[in-house]
Amino acid sequence: MNLDNIVIVLDRPEEPRNIGAVCRAMANSNIHTLRIVGKKEEIDIEKVHILAIHAAYLFDNAEFFSTITEATSDCVCAAGTTRRRGKKRGKLLLPEDFADKADKITSEKNNCSGGKVAVVFGNERTGLDDNEILECTMGVTIPSSNEFGSMNLSHAVQIICYTLFRYESDKNFRPHFSIFNKHEKRKTGYIPIDRNRLTRTVNSISSSLQKIGFFKVTGKADMERFWRDILSRAALSEGEAQYIEKVFDKASGLAQKNSAMEITKG
Repeated sequence: MNLDNIVIVLDRPEEPRNIGAVCRAMANSNIHTLRIVGKKEEIDIEKVHILAIHAAYLFDNAEFFSTITEATSDCVCAAGTTRRRGKKRGKLLLPEDFADKADKITSEKNNCSGGKVAVVFGNERTGLDDNEILECTMGVTIPSSNEFGSMNLSHAVQIICYTLFRYESDKNFRPHFSIFNKHEKRKTGYIPIDRNRLTRTVNSISSSLQKIGFFKVTGKADMERFWRDILSRAALSEGEAQYIEKVFDKASGLAQKNSAMEITKG
């Protein structure tokens, strides 16, 4: 695990003291990249610094964005944290399983620096709504009591950061029950493409499928979301992305050619 490739994203945080506590939680775990969806001028910086104490530099160096998509565009994947389940929220990983996935993507291998992984935390009052979850490519949930399931923002960040930190620093902490250990082989020797580059591949797939009439225009968004989410979890290399694009492009061309031949015969 390369903790320098972990990106913490706070989406529309309201309480500046929570932001300060988040900075401390990150610093405790050697995680140093903070991004915020919102406007810096709307945040009381003095209150942030009061709780951040010696970790205030993380906020001072934080980048600000308009959307989750923009904040995570250079990341291989973006994990939205949520305690609510639903059709649009997909299969949710436990923190330990997410750490195993993040390790495979971020680790430095064969002189390659690895890819970035974002963890997205929602607003203190509302969390991540369905539309914001759809901007992420996977979900992570922290089990909590049914009696009082809502968790403070900084506490949630602390748990995720601590899990990632322990995974990196203590091999004995790595869970044997991880769902990824049994089914995935570690990919090494390349830098996974980021979400910006992945969008080109998804658009290429969607265009090819639409040319052969695979789906109606109204189903295009769902189809693109499906490919985006599944391919981001695969952490594709540039070569793999290009190969997938070529496969779908060739399949589309052959389908159109065969269709034209059938019309000519008719």
